[in-house]
Amino acid sequence: MRAATLLLSAALAATVATAATSAGAPGAEARGRWAPAASAKIHPGTMMFTAGAQCTANFVFTDSAGTVYVGYAAHCAGTGSSTDTDGCRTRSLPLGTRVAFTEGGSPADEGTRIGSGRLAYSSWRTMQRLGTRSADVCAYNDLALVKVAAADVGKVNPSVPFWGGPTGIDTDGTAAGDRVYTYGNSSLRAGLAPLSPHTGISLGDQAADGGWSHPLYTVTPGIPGDSGSGFLSADGTAIGVLSTLGLAPLPASNNIGDLAHELAWARAHSRIRGLRLVPGTEPFSALR
Repeated sequence: MRAATLLLSAALAATVATAATSAGAPGAEARGRWAPAASAKIHPGTMMFTAGAQCTANFVFTDSAGTVYVGYAAHCAGTGSSTDTDGCRTRSLPLGTRVAFTEGGSPADEGTRIGSGRLAYSSWRTMQRLGTRSADVCAYNDLALVKVAAADVGKVNPSVPFWGGPTGIDTDGTAAGDRVYTYGNSSLRAGLAPLSPHTGISLGDQAADGGWSHPLYTVTPGIPGDSGSGFLSADGTAIGVLSTLGLAPLPASNNIGDLAHELAWARAHSRIRGLRLVPGTEPFSALR
């Protein structure tokens, strides 16, 4: 299985590089659409509800037609239990499922609806359609894209709150001890903004998974509702998407799926042409 995973990673290498280097300016139709970062309602870190299940937006994407998408984890639209993490086996809601963007949620309330979209791509559904069997890909290819409703595109800004960025897509992984940065606003934080930005430390990548995941530890670990949130490197590049809560080597460690691999897979196997990450309008700073 390891050999198969490494061969798959080699086959995707050129596509990964293309996905990573095309993160620059959005499509012509999308330019000028972004709301000011300070007042945007929909952005990385916004809460997203799918059939009652809460997750967190990671990054903003666009395509050659200028369509605007917000990413979260594919398992956010899964219909299995919280322990069903195999994307090649667990059933998911269909494409076209409505997703709500909300703010001000609490443990007792989803909060105020600020926009909507529809599920446009799911790595889980795509892997099942293709009959994917690689254990690492099935475990860590966990990206979904929600097409933002036309009426709500004007509420979007691609910048990560507090930190700024992303500046592009990371392609060289993480070493043990590398600092990472994320922003999550699960309703379990009761809308307390100071608890949303947090940092973590990489536990070092493992070659055995072919670059598909990055284990890390955060002082305030991911909690229910944080799934799907994005992680940045020390230079502001997008590393990956929060997928699972790990148990080893440290309690409450998190595993994030590698965004370069996930985006390359989406470009190769979805019907979305010219899919790419939108860089933030605000500069990244690790010193905020």
